[in-house]
Amino acid sequence: MLERMEGAENGLACLHDEDYDVPFNLQNLNNESLLFVGGREATSLNGEWNFCVDLLDTGIRQKWHTMLPVPAEERIEPYDYDPYVGETVPVPSCWSMLKEKWYFFEGSAWYTRSFDFDELSADERLFLRVGAAQYDCKVFLNGEFLGNHYGGSTPFNVELSDHIKTGQNWLMLVVNNTRTTDRVPMRNTDWFNYGGVYRAVELYRTPKTIITDMFVHLVPDSTYSKIAVEVKVDGDTSAPVKFEIAELGISADIAVDASGKGKVVLDAKPELWSPESPKLYDVVATLGADRITDRVGFRQIEQVGTEIILNGTPIFLRGISVHEDDEFTGKVLLDADLEQRFVHAKELNCNFMRFAHYPHDERASKMADEKGILVWSEIPVYWAIDFKNPATLKDADNQMRELIKRDRNRASVIIWSVGNENPDTDERLAFMKTLADTCRELDPTRLTSAACLVNHAKNRIEDRLSQYINIIGINEYYGWYEENFDDLIDFLDNSDPGKPVIITETGADGYIGEGKLEKGFFSEEYMAEVYRKQIATLREREFVKGMSPWILYDFRVERRQNMYQRGWNRKGLIANDKKTKKTAFKLLSDFYAELKASAKG
Repeated sequence: MLERMEGAENGLACLHDEDYDVPFNLQNLNNESLLFVGGREATSLNGEWNFCVDLLDTGIRQKWHTMLPVPAEERIEPYDYDPYVGETVPVPSCWSMLKEKWYFFEGSAWYTRSFDFDELSADERLFLRVGAAQYDCKVFLNGEFLGNHYGGSTPFNVELSDHIKTGQNWLMLVVNNTRTTDRVPMRNTDWFNYGGVYRAVELYRTPKTIITDMFVHLVPDSTYSKIAVEVKVDGDTSAPVKFEIAELGISADIAVDASGKGKVVLDAKPELWSPESPKLYDVVATLGADRITDRVGFRQIEQVGTEIILNGTPIFLRGISVHEDDEFTGKVLLDADLEQRFVHAKELNCNFMRFAHYPHDERASKMADEKGILVWSEIPVYWAIDFKNPATLKDADNQMRELIKRDRNRASVIIWSVGNENPDTDERLAFMKTLADTCRELDPTRLTSAACLVNHAKNRIEDRLSQYINIIGINEYYGWYEENFDDLIDFLDNSDPGKPVIITETGADGYIGEGKLEKGFFSEEYMAEVYRKQIATLREREFVKGMSPWILYDFRVERRQNMYQRGWNRKGLIANDKKTKKTAFKLLSDFYAELKASAKG
C-alpha cells in the first residue's frame, strides 16, 4: 500500500528519510505576514475538529494532506489515518488536558475541519489567523501546503486568497510540540509543555488594499502633548490613511510611501493613562473600504538613574508573577479566569504583573489596559538557550517582533523582557543585545529588561547585559534554593547597579493539601517566613524599584515530582484551585498596602 499511496512518492523510502520535514519548515508565517485585526469582523473556526496524534510524523512522511475525503466503503486501499472522519477535539484546547493518554504526549498532531465559503470577489482578500499553537504549526488548505509558523505563544496569519474555493474547503493544521535544543524555549523548561491549538482560529475577509499595522503612542518627550501614529499599507498606496480620535477632536490624513509606510505626529493633550486612572481612547484608521480600530491609552514610561518614572513621577512596581495555566484547561484561559487573576492582583494591592515566561493571551494585556495594571511581557529565552545557533536567534527575534507588533498599543505594557536566568557568556550577550536592539527598533516608547542571575561567586548584581537594558530583573530565592538568608543582605549591600532593579522572582513552595507539613520545607509556615524576611530586607534598598514574587497560582510542571509537589510548582500565593489563599498572600498584600499608602502620602 505504501508503494502505491497517492502523494507518498516512494512510500517505503519516506519512512527512512530524516529530512522529510525540510520542505515543510519554511517558517514563512512570521511577523512580516501579521495582519492588524482590531475592529475587523472575524468568522470563527473554533469548535470540533477531527484529530489524530502522530508520534512518528507518519503523516508528513506519507503526505496525509494529499488524501481526499472518500467514503470508507468506496476506498480501494487501507489508510493509516483518515483526516476527515473519526475522533474530534475542541479548538481551542490543549490535548494534554483532554485524555490521560495524551497527558505527556510530545510530537505532531493533525487537526482537520471543513468550512463553506462564498465566492471571493476580485476586490477582496481572505486571511486565516491562529491565535497560538504549540509549537510548530503547518497549514494546509485543500491539500496545498501554505507554510508554517514557529513559536508557541504568538499569533500568525496566512493569506488564503489564491487558494480558497467557492463551496466546501478543507483546512489542516499540523501542530508539533516536541522540545528541541534549537527552539525558544529549548528542551528543559520549568513549566508544563502543553500541546495543541489553544487560542482562537479565525477567518478575516478584507478589501484588496488593507492597513496591515498601526502603532499609536504618546511621543516620549515629557511634554505629553504629541501623539505619533505609524501605519503600514499593503496594496494601492496612492491614497492617504484617515486617522481619528473623536474624543480628542483629532482627524488627520497619513500619506504613505511606495513601501506602504506612513507616519504623522499630532498635537494633542490626552488624559494620561495610569494605574489610578486607566483612561483609554477609541482610535480609528480607514483606507477606502478598510477600517481598523483600537482602544489606546497614552502614557510615558522612562528610566532615569535608579528610578522608574511614569508620567513624570517615580513609581514602585508592586507586582506578582503569573503563568498561563489552569488545573482543567491548561493554557486555555476563559474570560472568567482572566478576570479572576486581576481581582486577585487588586486584592494584593498590585499595580504590576509579570506575564511569565512567554507571551500571554492578548486578552490579558487588553484587560490590564482596562483595569490599570502595568505589565512586564517576555518571550521564552529561558535558561540554556542555544545562543550560538543563528536559527535559534531567528526564532527568538521573530517571537519578539510578533509580541511587540501585537501589543505595542497597550498602555499597560511598559517592559519588554528579552530573557530569563541565562548564564553571562559572550554568545548570550550578543544574542540578548540583538533582542534588546529589536525592541528599541520596533518600539522606542518602552523599557527593556531581562531576569538576570545573581553572581554568587562575588555575591553581587553583575551582568554585562545590564549596559544594554533599562531595568535589571533579579531572580533570587534566598531562604529557599539559597539556604543562607543573610547572603541576601550581603548581596544587596555589595551591589551598586546604577539602574533600577526589580526582584522578578522570590518565594518558596507551600503545600496546603492532604498530608501537608506544619513546619520546614514545603510547609505553608516556612513559605510565610520566607516572605516575612524578604519583605523586611527588600523594603530598605533604594535601588529596588519593584517586586513580582513567584507566583500568583500554583502551576503544573513535569519536572517537580516530590510528594508535596506531585507535578506542580507550589510557590503560588493561591493554590491550584485558584481560590484557596496561603498565609503569604496576606503578608504581601499588607506590605503593598503600606507602600501604596506611603506613595499617596
